[in-house]
Amino acid sequence: MFRGFESHALRTPLNEDAILSQRPTREQRQATRLQKRRALARHGITPRQGVARAVTGILVKAIAVVAGAAIAITGISTYEIAQQLKANGIVLTDANGKPFAANAADLKGPINMLLVGSDTRSGSDPRIFGNETSTLADVIILLHVSADRQNAVALSFPRDLLVPWPACPSNTGGPGYYAQSLGQINATIANGGPTCTLLTVEKLTGVKIPYLAMINFGGVIEMSNAIGGVRVCIAKDIKDPYTFLNLKKGWQTLQGMQALQFLRTRHGVGDGSDLGRISNQQVFLTSLIRKVRSKGVLTNPVTLYSLANAAARNMKLSTNLTDLNTLVGIASAVKNTPLEKITFLQVPSHGGLPKPYSGRVMPNYDTANVLFEKLRKDEPIILSKVNTGFGTTTLPSASPSASPQASATPKASPKASASPSPSESALPDGYTGTNGSTVSCSG
Repeated sequence: MFRGFESHALRTPLNEDAILSQRPTREQRQATRLQKRRALARHGITPRQGVARAVTGILVKAIAVVAGAAIAITGISTYEIAQQLKANGIVLTDANGKPFAANAADLKGPINMLLVGSDTRSGSDPRIFGNETSTLADVIILLHVSADRQNAVALSFPRDLLVPWPACPSNTGGPGYYAQSLGQINATIANGGPTCTLLTVEKLTGVKIPYLAMINFGGVIEMSNAIGGVRVCIAKDIKDPYTFLNLKKGWQTLQGMQALQFLRTRHGVGDGSDLGRISNQQVFLTSLIRKVRSKGVLTNPVTLYSLANAAARNMKLSTNLTDLNTLVGIASAVKNTPLEKITFLQVPSHGGLPKPYSGRVMPNYDTANVLFEKLRKDEPIILSKVNTGFGTTTLPSASPSASPQASATPKASPKASASPSPSESALPDGYTGTNGSTVSCSG
C-alpha cells in the first residue's frame, strides 16, 4: 500500500503509530491525483471535444493553409507578371536614339500617357483577322490626368489624320527616318515603331509624353473577358460585313471577340468614317469607366490579377511603366476623379481634301490648338455641351442599369452639360466628345 511513498524502512514491522505517521498528507494525495491525470492526458484517452469546436479548429487550419498558399502563389504570379512586362518593355528614345529619362516625379504632377492600339495580325488566326501584314496604329489616344487628379482627358486622334512627321529613330537598328511635312499619323508606327507615333503626337500637341502603352487585338479580347464584359446601349441594329459584327438594338454586354469587333467597326455605325468609329469607341469606353468605378474592379484582387495577366501577355509598355508600383500609381490617379470631369474628345478635324489626300482628314488647328494649350498648361478641359458625334446619341434620363426594353430605341436627348465650376472655363460649342457620366448609344 501507498507504494508511491514506500521506503526500505517500511519493509520492517512497525507499530500503529509508526504506520499512521507514514500516511501521505492531503497535499501529497492531491499531487498524486494530478500526476495520474497528466499521465492520462499524455498516454491515455483524452476528454471528448465538442463537434462545433472540432469543426472550427479544422476550418481555422484550412483557412491558414489556403491563405498561406494564396500569398505564395500571388507572390510568384506577381513576379512572373513583372518579368513578362519587363521582357516586353519599349525603350522610348528621341530622334537621336537617346533614351527618355525615367522621372518618378511625373506621378506627382500631371500624367501624360499615349495609348496605341496596334492592328498587327502577328500570331493571330488569319481566318478571323485576315492576312494583312502591315502594322498600323488603329487607335491613338492621349491620356491626361491633372496634377490635382480632379480632371482627366482622353483625346483621340483619327487614324487618317494628316500631320507633320518629326525625325524618328529606327526600330530595326538602322539610321532612322527623316522628318517629312505631311503624313498619315497611323503610319508612323510602321516607319519608326510606337516611339515614332509618340514623337509625332508630341510635335503636334507640344505636350511632353513620358509614358506609352501599346495593346494588340488579343489584349482587347482578353482584358474585356477579365473584366466580365462591358454593357453598352445599341440604338439600332449593327451589321458590319468587314468586322463580322452583328448586334441587335437594345442593351448588350460585349466581351471577347465581340468587344474587339465593336471597337473596330466603322462600316456598321454613323457615316462609315473613322470619326464615327471614334464616337462609337467612346460609347464603350464611357461604359467601361463607369463599370470600373461602380463595381470596385480596382479593389478586387482576382479581377486585378486577371487584368494584369492579360496585359502582360498582350501589351508592350514603355520601360518606365513596367514597374508595378508605377502602374498602380497611374491606375489610382483617377479613382476619385468625378465622372463628369473625365472627358472624351476627338481632335477637331475636317475632310473633303483634294487628291492625293482624298479620304483623309486634316486638323482644324484653330480649335485643336485650344485643346493642346490647355493640356500643356494642365488646365481643366470640360465640355459645355456633350456632342457624341456621328452614329451615336445620348440616352434621355438614362442610367447604366436601365432596362433593355425601355431603351431599345433611344432618342436623342438635349445636350447635357458638364456643369463646370466657376474656376473652370468650359470649351465653347463645336467640339465632339462626351464625359464619363453621360450614357450614350451606338448605331
